[in-house]
Amino acid sequence: MNTLTTTAEDHRIAWLAALAITIHIAESALPSPLPGIKPGLANMVTIATLCIYGLRTTAWVMLLRVVAGSLLLGTFLSPTFTLSFSGALASLLVLTVAHLLPAIRFGAVGYSLLAAMGHMSGQFAVAYWLFIPHPALLHLFPILMTAAVLFGLVSGIIVATMLKRIP
Repeated sequence: MNTLTTTAEDHRIAWLAALAITIHIAESALPSPLPGIKPGLANMVTIATLCIYGLRTTAWVMLLRVVAGSLLLGTFLSPTFTLSFSGALASLLVLTVAHLLPAIRFGAVGYSLLAAMGHMSGQFAVAYWLFIPHPALLHLFPILMTAAVLFGLVSGIIVATMLKRIP
């Protein structure tokens, strides 16, 4: 009989992903003033993970949250999943570039702002490219990015405050 061996990092990723998935599912019940505008509360787990454990763990937590969250919500492979996944990939790409810049060290607020703006940009690009390729959609972009900046700022401040309290 073969046994699956797990590491402490596997347990950490599973625990953080479970936390992010729980927040993601709870957030899905919140009403949205405009399609595409949500606070992104689960991203606080992502930013805290990046600041504490690094990029590799963050990538796993982020991707597991999107895939498992969509399976639990019944949106896997739907347009909602496509937008969420594209936003997560864009956010991960932006965070990777920011994390690897040698001269600049971003804190929780900086990472959170970059992640929120990357997420919204990725979602918007895919929405325009796949679902609504109409020039009128471009008028929503400044509103959506403003919401991303506001929610990213609030999330970043919360994570920065939380990180100060972690020994």
